[in-house]
Amino acid sequence: MKDILSKLVRQKRLTPGKRLATRVGYMGSGFLIAAQWTIDPKLYIIGFILVMVQTASRKQWNLVALNMNGLIAWLTHSIL
Repeated sequence: MKDILSKLVRQKRLTPGKRLATRVGYMGSGFLIAAQWTIDPKLYIIGFILVMVQTASRKQWNLVALNMNGLIAWLTHSIL
């Protein structure tokens, strides 16, 4: 069974830049989780920026656009 599953999954080595971007994205997710309890716009803004680093490095442009939307919303919320 393990042989069958290993053949279905493509082995992909990440470059150091992509590994760093992944860790930055995880930290951004942590900021977004923490922001839900505090409702602090600064945490949301930091979280969306850090998650956008990860999604941009993986070229997931639909998620970059989604995070950009959230970033703009929290920027306008914090300014007004």
